Amino acid sequence: MSSKAPYKVLILCTGNSARSVLGEYLLRAKGRGRFEVVSAGSHPTGRVNPLAVRVLREKYNLDASDARSKSWDEFKGVKFDFVITVCDNAREACPVWPGQPLIAHWGSPDPAAAEGSEDEKYRCFVNVASQIARRVELFCAFPDDRLFDAVAVRSVGEQFQLPGEAAKKT
Repeated sequence: MSSKAPYKVLILCTGNSARSVLGEYLLRAKGRGRFEVVSAGSHPTGRVNPLAVRVLREKYNLDASDARSKSWDEFKGVKFDFVITVCDNAREACPVWPGQPLIAHWGSPDPAAAEGSEDEKYRCFVNVASQIARRVELFCAFPDDRLFDAVAVRSVGEQFQLPGEAAKKT
């Protein structure tokens, strides 16, 4: 852990029900106190998807039972070091945040939009969580003196794709 105060990180998506919640809990756990992480949405659904909570519990041994879907309006005026969008809609609608945080886009497909059986939906959540977890691992691997290397941090979002998904340049 760094000797400096934790870096403040905001993870954004539209509904704040799945991807951003996965990112919040995974980065909080992997960062081990190095990051103060919250998530929010531009149009929060008002509830966290139960499959996101289940994946965090079953695959990562993380308790997200206290997670809640909230608006990014709750964080107006907060100075973040990093703002990470995990969906294209949030990326396009992202407001200006005070303090000029480094903004990165780590786009992932929306698992909440998955169709099929409960098992198929669960597998989609597992795949997206795995993608986000790999990005979190890379982000956490940066030493403090490289964390604000905008090219490096942004490229973490371009490193991975789900099987069958075409590579995206963001």
